[in-house]
Amino acid sequence: MKLNFDNICMELAFNEAFKYMLLTYPNPAVGAVVTYKNKIVAIEAHKKAGTSHAEVLALISAYENISKETVDFDRLDAVKAHNFLLSLPKGYFKNCEIFVTLEPCSHFGKTPSCAKLLSKLNLKRVVIGSKDPIDKHSGGFTLLKNSKIDVLYSDFNTSVLIEPFKIWQKRSFVVFKLAQTINGVIGGGYLSSKESLIHTHKIREVSTTLLIGGNTVRVDKPTLDCRFIGKKAPDITIYSKKRDFDNSIPLFKIKNREVNITDCLNLLNNKGLVLVEGGEGMLKALESRIDWLLTYQTPKIREKSVSYFLNIDLEFLKIVKNSKDLIIWSRVKYRKN
Repeated sequence: MKLNFDNICMELAFNEAFKYMLLTYPNPAVGAVVTYKNKIVAIEAHKKAGTSHAEVLALISAYENISKETVDFDRLDAVKAHNFLLSLPKGYFKNCEIFVTLEPCSHFGKTPSCAKLLSKLNLKRVVIGSKDPIDKHSGGFTLLKNSKIDVLYSDFNTSVLIEPFKIWQKRSFVVFKLAQTINGVIGGGYLSSKESLIHTHKIREVSTTLLIGGNTVRVDKPTLDCRFIGKKAPDITIYSKKRDFDNSIPLFKIKNREVNITDCLNLLNNKGLVLVEGGEGMLKALESRIDWLLTYQTPKIREKSVSYFLNIDLEFLKIVKNSKDLIIWSRVKYRKN
């Protein structure tokens, strides 16, 4: 029974983390759940690089639910959050357990060490989903164990959460975004809901570059900014053998953005997060370089004038629903010849 409850808690942490997939770049997506006397009192996730990690946010939420008090500081400020938790009476969390999808960090970087924090809070137990793949970040498990904390690895698999993180340590992690109706139509103006568009703009904001095809520029004359969230527009890379573009369109008029035109894909060898938006031509050109597909499936049926006519096998990783659309994360499965 205990094992089943552990898996439920880890799955809740996993699901919360996936809500912020890619949005935490260059950090991985991480979720955490805190229980108090075997009842769930907090479900949180890391939201943005440089801000409080999932464990810290979950412990603050747990404090608020247990104490019925609300903190009066910015909980995303990692230093303030750590200091607050350390200021609580010794043993405040002694009846709490925390479930975190990734090994707590042992180093002090842009934020203080979560492993050191947990070692001082005297929690009843720490359950970890995946080992940190970066050597200089890992060691949290050992630190906790040496501090006489009951710590163990979960048998619930959370490794998919850190797959993009592991890849962009070596080269670009390439995610191809597309929006389509239930019958596979991709053209004809906006198909996705406003909520899905906002989600796309959040990913654009953190991307190293937004990669598009030349035909998208010539035909659609897009802006490709982050206006729905009021953030800086992403840098653009146009993949095209020709440079016959109308430089008066909005794409080229946004301040503080770089627009590069290239006829090769060497940029994908660089470390980073590359978001691709385009049609069949770009999908075909990148077929062997795509890591994940991000599909916004809208509940509409339209005349099938534009679609993708390719043979690509996918593996569903996560399917979630916002207020209107399905958001489908898939891994490309490359076929052996």
